[in-house]
Amino acid sequence: MISGKTVKLIVYEVLQFAALIVPVIVIMERFARVISRVNGQDATAYWLVVAVSIAYVTSVTLLVWVPLKVVILKQRRFITEITQWRPTALAYLILCTLPCFVIIMTSSKVDFEPTYDHFGELPVSLVLFSLICVDIIERIRPSKLKGKFTNRDYDLDMSGPVLTNLEQVTTVSAQLHTSSHEGLNGSTQDQPEARNGSVYNARQDLADSPRLPPPSPRTPNTAYLYYNSRPLTYSGPLHILWKKDGRSEVFVESFLFWLDTVEMLRVAGDPEVFSSPWMLPVYIFTFLSTFRFIITPHSSLLSFAGVALQDFPFCVIRIGLIAKFGFVTPLLYPLKNLLVSLTFIYFTFLTKLKIFSSQSMF
Repeated sequence: MISGKTVKLIVYEVLQFAALIVPVIVIMERFARVISRVNGQDATAYWLVVAVSIAYVTSVTLLVWVPLKVVILKQRRFITEITQWRPTALAYLILCTLPCFVIIMTSSKVDFEPTYDHFGELPVSLVLFSLICVDIIERIRPSKLKGKFTNRDYDLDMSGPVLTNLEQVTTVSAQLHTSSHEGLNGSTQDQPEARNGSVYNARQDLADSPRLPPPSPRTPNTAYLYYNSRPLTYSGPLHILWKKDGRSEVFVESFLFWLDTVEMLRVAGDPEVFSSPWMLPVYIFTFLSTFRFIITPHSSLLSFAGVALQDFPFCVIRIGLIAKFGFVTPLLYPLKNLLVSLTFIYFTFLTKLKIFSSQSMF
């Protein structure tokens, strides 16, 4: 009988393969309609583009996708040593996302009178939804899908620190106090002492008595410590509401991770922007921002990549779009990009300078 791990593996691989081929076929079919309409409803041009899309999907599947999956599943050495980025994500961006963006940009230049038919913005949403699905699968793959969320599920690709242990840090005075106490014990350890008519050994008494932790006037401040995926418990009357699960949070974090990219592509779908030269830089920088998808969520490089590939370029583009077309995008997004860029530069670089490290400053 087939095992549950095998079923989960098959489902994951089928979903990722569908996310690879479906956007390409759908967008190429839409592009075939555009070519057919430009050539006077020519059926030959339509089926030629469809045949090219089928040939492309077959080629990349047999030559790239399947060999890559075989190498990953067999845990080859040069694959297992990769811990800071995801080969599957890189292959997906090159084989699916890049061709889809190129076809969308090309169709906007071929169709001189772009009309938004019943397709609407389906191509862009389909590409992004497939990208999010691949991201979710890569994040949740190490976790079990049945049973409760346990400590073994902490290896999920989730960013942020996890509080595991707290230790008291003793001060110098406490250490000196402990050393002096041990010195006194050492000087009297071989001298029996009479108490109430009986003689006892001080070392034995200390060994039999319960040990107290060394005094520490400084206790760890837990106000700034937070949990990422450790499930919290509550036994009160509203304990049913006091629940969280790291597996469900993966879905939420994945959609939030791509929210800014979704808004940028929505602006590119505006009729004024779609038919203007601004459409090209919007799609180019949006595709460059998707390379954050390659970096594993626990990598420290993700913060810098987010600012360099998304927040700073998006801030410049959105300011230009607002100056050219008005408020085609909410003002909240350029403010978010600007604030994230400035705070990253300040806390990462400026606070390391000598003038900002003075104890007398705020």
